[in-house]
Amino acid sequence: MISHPVIWAFRSSVRCWRYQTLLKATLGGSKVGVWRWYSTPIRGGVTGMEEILARVVVPLPTYETRDKSPPPPESNSLEFMHFYNSLDKEDKLGFLAKLSQDFGVDHKGVSELAVRLLDTQLRDLATILQVEDRLRYSLTPRYKQLLNHISRVEGGVKFLVDLRADVLEIISSKTSESAHIRDLNSTLKSLLSEWFSVGLLRLERITWKSPCEILQKISQYEAVHPVRNWTDLKRRVGPYRRCYAFTHAAMPGEPLVVLHVALTEDISDNIQGIVREFATLHSEEDVNKINAAIFYSISSTQAGLQGVELGNYLIKRVVRELQSEFPHMAQFSSLSPIPGFSSWLQGLLSQYRKEGRGSDLLSEQEWKEVEQATDSAPGTLTTESLRKMIGSSEWMHSERLMRVLEPALMRLCAWYLYGEKRRGYALNPVANFHLQNGATMWRLNWHADTSPRGVANSCGIMVNYRYFLNETSKNSTLYLQNKVITASEQVLGLVSQFQKNSKL
Repeated sequence: MISHPVIWAFRSSVRCWRYQTLLKATLGGSKVGVWRWYSTPIRGGVTGMEEILARVVVPLPTYETRDKSPPPPESNSLEFMHFYNSLDKEDKLGFLAKLSQDFGVDHKGVSELAVRLLDTQLRDLATILQVEDRLRYSLTPRYKQLLNHISRVEGGVKFLVDLRADVLEIISSKTSESAHIRDLNSTLKSLLSEWFSVGLLRLERITWKSPCEILQKISQYEAVHPVRNWTDLKRRVGPYRRCYAFTHAAMPGEPLVVLHVALTEDISDNIQGIVREFATLHSEEDVNKINAAIFYSISSTQAGLQGVELGNYLIKRVVRELQSEFPHMAQFSSLSPIPGFSSWLQGLLSQYRKEGRGSDLLSEQEWKEVEQATDSAPGTLTTESLRKMIGSSEWMHSERLMRVLEPALMRLCAWYLYGEKRRGYALNPVANFHLQNGATMWRLNWHADTSPRGVANSCGIMVNYRYFLNETSKNSTLYLQNKVITASEQVLGLVSQFQKNSKL
């Protein structure tokens, strides 16, 4: 059997050869001495990672010279980028772990300054502030300087967005439990939040005349209601429709977050009439028929920008844009999917079966109606059989069953959206997003998404989050600070029915 060090050495030599070839091509074949970077013999499975990091992650300037130190050469950033891109998934993990652990904060220096700060508390204010500033500077990870320099080279910002996507995947998959990796993620998020602040973003309306590359990306990135073909895409950017995206100068041709809007007479209660209606594909817009804007899909395209607030600002900008185009428009609402409802319902039904509480979910009359609709003998329908029936989606093919199950599923869904919480906030991520923006949980819609995906995710139910523009700021504050959900009478009525049936 070949020993691990030999395998690592072989893999390293192949990777380094691939990296050298790539770097030489990028730097125009200039003689940059790449061979001497890897002249040290590889021992115990150690790759060229240490050498490349030691070369490109320059020491943090001293506090006194922090504004006087010349920037490192651009080749440092290019070397780091190309070396990282040459690694496979496993080696990227090792590389990021080494970067975050060995080139982070000087903890010894921080501790010394913290003690010094305590010792200066009886001194004059100017001295205290200076020591505080020194301490603040010492908390800068050494690698942060490299990240800043990478952002200034061509393609650097996109590289860092993708790098953070890798870091997030490492954290979510629990491949590494390293606190250093989590700190690297925090540093990247902080930097990206600055670089992608709303003032640096450009709002673009996407039309059928937009570049083909942009249209193709809009189609590929659509995560809520997949685009079926070019005709479907043409419909979504055509009459009575609007498509907007935020872009950034550092990532040209790359939409960051995309919002699809339907212009309608009233607030839509189903998605079929929006994404499957082609009658107006070649018609002229009649302004008199446009009274409402329905946000029916919003998709973030960059995994590495997770947690960087873009969607909220995009909706606000689009509202202003539409108000400028249609001054009479006063109704703004989403038509949102409810991902997670079906899986939550399956878990709830299993829990009630184990606890023998099946009668709490449906009233006695509803159980009888379901038995009749399924031709079941009286008293034979169980919570488990109901769970399997709903999970199979076959009930959607029976109008009678749909009518019988509608009251129960609607109140269960209302409770899921309104009552199920995580740390006091709505468990459902889409609900949490719109409620943070200040929207009102306005209306649940039955039989609103009959696609296989819609039925599987939420039993075909969708929800409108209504944006009352003069109330959004107040609602957002109530939700974020007091964890209060603003909801309509319809939603609260359904929640009350659930609580009554479930004896909550």
